[in-house]
Amino acid sequence: MINALNPNTQLLLTASEMTEADKAAVVAGVPAVDLMAAAGKAVADAVLNRWSKCSVLVLCGPGNNGGDGFVVAQLLGSVGWPVRLAFMGAVEKLSPEAAHFYQAWQGEVEAYSVDLLEQTDLVIDAMFGAGLTRPLEGKSRDMVDAIITRKVPVCAVDVPSGVDGTTGAALGLVAPAEITVTFFRKKPGHLLLPGRALCGELVVADIGIPEMVLNELNLQAWENSPELWYENYPWPRLEGHKFHRGHAVVFGGENLTGASRLTARGAMRIGAGLVTLAVPMKAWAIYATAMTSVMVAKLEQTQEAEDFEELLFDPRHNAIVVGPGAGLSGFERIRTRKIVLTALATGRATVLDADALSAFSDDPQTLFDAIVGPCVMTPHEGEFARIFSGINEHHAGDKLTRARLAAKLSGAVVVLKGADTVIASPDGRAIINSNAPAYLATGGSGDVLAGFIAGLLAQGMSPLDAASAAVWLHGEVGNDVGIGLIADDLPDHLTKVLSAFKKRYFVS
Repeated sequence: MINALNPNTQLLLTASEMTEADKAAVVAGVPAVDLMAAAGKAVADAVLNRWSKCSVLVLCGPGNNGGDGFVVAQLLGSVGWPVRLAFMGAVEKLSPEAAHFYQAWQGEVEAYSVDLLEQTDLVIDAMFGAGLTRPLEGKSRDMVDAIITRKVPVCAVDVPSGVDGTTGAALGLVAPAEITVTFFRKKPGHLLLPGRALCGELVVADIGIPEMVLNELNLQAWENSPELWYENYPWPRLEGHKFHRGHAVVFGGENLTGASRLTARGAMRIGAGLVTLAVPMKAWAIYATAMTSVMVAKLEQTQEAEDFEELLFDPRHNAIVVGPGAGLSGFERIRTRKIVLTALATGRATVLDADALSAFSDDPQTLFDAIVGPCVMTPHEGEFARIFSGINEHHAGDKLTRARLAAKLSGAVVVLKGADTVIASPDGRAIINSNAPAYLATGGSGDVLAGFIAGLLAQGMSPLDAASAAVWLHGEVGNDVGIGLIADDLPDHLTKVLSAFKKRYFVS
């Protein structure tokens, strides 16, 4: 039996979509003043749970973020905390609900001044929310500069002021928060760097917005989690056999032989029934002596593309990986391009990584035009810049948009790797991964990921599901192994992570 889970819990809302959700909640009968009261209470509760009684400075801005701050000040003051409130803005321009809580505040309202930090143990940053689109300036910037210099702990409301809630970009100076409290759903900027690092611990609070408002929004972004794809995960069937689990083919280069071996092992460990490494004759002995569970096919040195094509005549070879260790120097570059185009011409599920992408840096359109079947590209930032230079140039600092545009342009699912990997589909859906530890930043880690994706494609998962599941599992294995991880650890430790995953999401 499969546990019933709700993928809607993983939905991400941009700043503008959150505004629409607020409006829809009001239309559905939830007073705006109640939403603000609940938001302020959530922040106050987070402060009370984390800190002992101390001197608090609540910095309120001119919008509804500031309105939340008025509520926080009132609640902390009501339980005996020493609270000072500073406001920057025009009272007459406040929204009705923010004005209501401004008037309800019983204490003094002070002007922004860095001198307020002299007797302050904790700052509540309610200056600007996720919709800010320009750097802080004037007194707000001076205040943030002083907070950073004096290292005053910060609790941020929605996002730390100066972080773009949609892109995660730091628009200028930002005071890092120890804890950030946001409402209803996370925003992309809570997961994308540097926003994620600047938010500290993230608390998502229920403030009474009805779930049904999500149906009125055309939301297309999620945080990666098994809730999104676990129902399609290809667990072995009692009546199945190896051919039911697919046959992945990995092209192995002549010189950097370790990369494709890691890819092949990754594909095997994640469940592909069969894996073949197709390698140049000159390097065949190296591969053949190193691999046991993986078959090694010999390609004639001068006709690798033709031999590779013959190998793919077998329709059971249903997933192909090209790129890890394929080579880019001289003849290798020409060969890599031929192998890529041969793989794509089959229309079968193909993973393109590393050299398979860089080989088309001078002519990316040829690569895009060749994609006629299911395809997953797995570039890191350098490889992405080589084949999507125009997108990079016009959307610097917006990883989510860059990945989406690249997927639409290429026709492939694009896995833009990093600590905040974005997985984007040509139809606009996008998934942001947040469980990857720093330990994964080691040579060969991406090669194993390519194998994980290929192994899941071989077993019948869709490109978006396969990429999302592989990226999440890759992160979980990294967390399980911990510091000192090397790429060789990833395939072997996957079995433990898969067992825990199966226990958690599938109950017999």
